[in-house]
Amino acid sequence: MIRPIRRCLFLLACFALDLGGFTPATAQIGGQQAFSFLNLPTSAKLAGLGGINVSSRDADGTMLYGNPALLNADMDGRLALGYVDYLADIKQSTAAYVFNTVKAGRFGVGLTYLNYGDFKQYDPAGNPLGQFSVNEYALSIANAHTSGAFTLAATLKLAGSGIAGNHSFAALADVGGLFKHPEQDFTVGLVVRNAGIQLKPYDGASREPMPLDVEIGTSFKPEHLPFRFSFSAHHLQQLDIVYLDPNQRGQLNENGEEIKPKKSLGDKIARHFVIGGELLLSKNLNLRLGYNHLQRRELRLDNTAGGAGFSFGVMLRVSQFQLDYTHAGYHASGGANYFTIARNLDSLFKKPQ
Repeated sequence: MIRPIRRCLFLLACFALDLGGFTPATAQIGGQQAFSFLNLPTSAKLAGLGGINVSSRDADGTMLYGNPALLNADMDGRLALGYVDYLADIKQSTAAYVFNTVKAGRFGVGLTYLNYGDFKQYDPAGNPLGQFSVNEYALSIANAHTSGAFTLAATLKLAGSGIAGNHSFAALADVGGLFKHPEQDFTVGLVVRNAGIQLKPYDGASREPMPLDVEIGTSFKPEHLPFRFSFSAHHLQQLDIVYLDPNQRGQLNENGEEIKPKKSLGDKIARHFVIGGELLLSKNLNLRLGYNHLQRRELRLDNTAGGAGFSFGVMLRVSQFQLDYTHAGYHASGGANYFTIARNLDSLFKKPQ
């Protein structure tokens, strides 16, 4: 009985939140947009850096989901496969492949599929009607062009969502830019994500807005320190992303009067930021950690937050394979496990000299 309840809660969370949060205590900033699953991190690296990152540039092709301008030569010919084990039976699968062309620039192709499992269906009288499934998916095609220290890129996405045979579709785009210092390990990224339109709403429903998000961030590694810092800001198009539930009961003061929670300037600012870091132990071993303040505030319960908002991960290269793992806290009752494996296919199929 516990697993279906947790799965239903997570399903409601993904529909209600831009960042996938759920809490009965403080409500959320979302609930007014469709296809919010597009803001969920799809890979172990993204999740390990706090769920949002637009500036960490390396050979990980799955970073095109964070910012298409992160496409670079180190990704060419690499295929990355990702898998996310959420609460209960909710699973997400992701694939990304990057290749370069002579005249048309660098391309990245991605596919992500999120399955919420099967649910029991009943009529208004409570009679069982069998089971139904819920799933969402998106096909992405990104193109990037680099000139000197600057890269400009865009991603076109076709997204679909299905609930018990009722389907909705949307067309969206990401537009991003990246500055990479020619000599130092220093990058600055900017991206506008999920700008688009709902092509077909659910039957009987009106068109809803897409989960638009404007993000900016920087990553840098001090010269003599084996650590790369990342700072990202999100939802820049909306200054106040704090939601206070008007039905939530506040604490009582010494006179027995209810004190309603109030918004503070510090909390308004902090909810826009995500902090991540990578400990570069060697070329083949990195450790990652991240903190997302909005997730922690949105996912906490009245009396505890658990590990909500924190993420921890590791990257290991073995032979020609790159293996990534991250555990991200999403609720006091549990979290999600992210797995990504990548390999260069060009070297795999290249004929020996």
